[in-house]
Amino acid sequence: MKPPDFTYHAPETLEQALSLLASLDNARLLAGGQSLMPMLTMRFAFPDHVIDLNRVAGLAGITQTGDTLRIGAMTRQRDLLDHPFVQQKIPLLAQALALIGHRQTRNRGTIGGSLCHLDPAAELVSVMTALGATIEIAGPNGPRDVAMADFPLGYMTPSLAPDELVTAVHLPVPPPGHGASFLEFSRRHGDFAIVSAAVMLTRHSSGHLADAVITLGGVGPVPLRLAKAEALLAGQTPTPDLFTQAACLAREIDAMEDAQIPAWYRRRLAESLTRRALTAAHQSLPGAA
Repeated sequence: MKPPDFTYHAPETLEQALSLLASLDNARLLAGGQSLMPMLTMRFAFPDHVIDLNRVAGLAGITQTGDTLRIGAMTRQRDLLDHPFVQQKIPLLAQALALIGHRQTRNRGTIGGSLCHLDPAAELVSVMTALGATIEIAGPNGPRDVAMADFPLGYMTPSLAPDELVTAVHLPVPPPGHGASFLEFSRRHGDFAIVSAAVMLTRHSSGHLADAVITLGGVGPVPLRLAKAEALLAGQTPTPDLFTQAACLAREIDAMEDAQIPAWYRRRLAESLTRRALTAAHQSLPGAA
């Protein structure tokens, strides 16, 4: 199929892009195009204007300031995956990035584009929630920041006004010596996950768990923190039985269902993936048996 007719715009500065957004009706932003282009060709989207961000200076790049990593919205997923700091210091993000589509997808797909598309099964949406990212947004009233936990307003609906765009993601660097695991189940390699589990663990010198983060993707319209399981794990000695007890709490989630995947199946996947991810994250802790 062919896309519907639209007017193409290629701004070169952020100010030009924002001006176009403010003045044009029914406009869509083009970042990596891995979501928008299929939607156009399959006639799921009918914009009158497409604003290409690929020529806008300053929207791509990775910089570290103290214990925070700033990732420009137009940074390609492959560039972030290959970044040495991400590989060494943020393994949860590296693991999730490696599961996004295929190499060609990651070569073009952008960080901001994936987060704004906000598919609840997308790896980046889930892992940025787990990592406590902050979304940097630009608009006619100036910049503002939104916590990733508050960024989704609902199913595939980001907290963005029609005349705003995402400029960067600020990512707090996890503490040294933490354990991490990102697991997902999909029909085929490269597909969106039916369910994913992102887990981070930190441990006291005594061996007890200091903190646990468990985020499930694909189970609902937005990523879900498994808060009861996190509370159960905190302060406890990590054992297989403890991880099984924590994972069993995934049976209580209000999972969505559709014509292909029933809710009970998503809950069963969530339980299995949570248990496996907890085990893998614990094994990745320094000195773990």
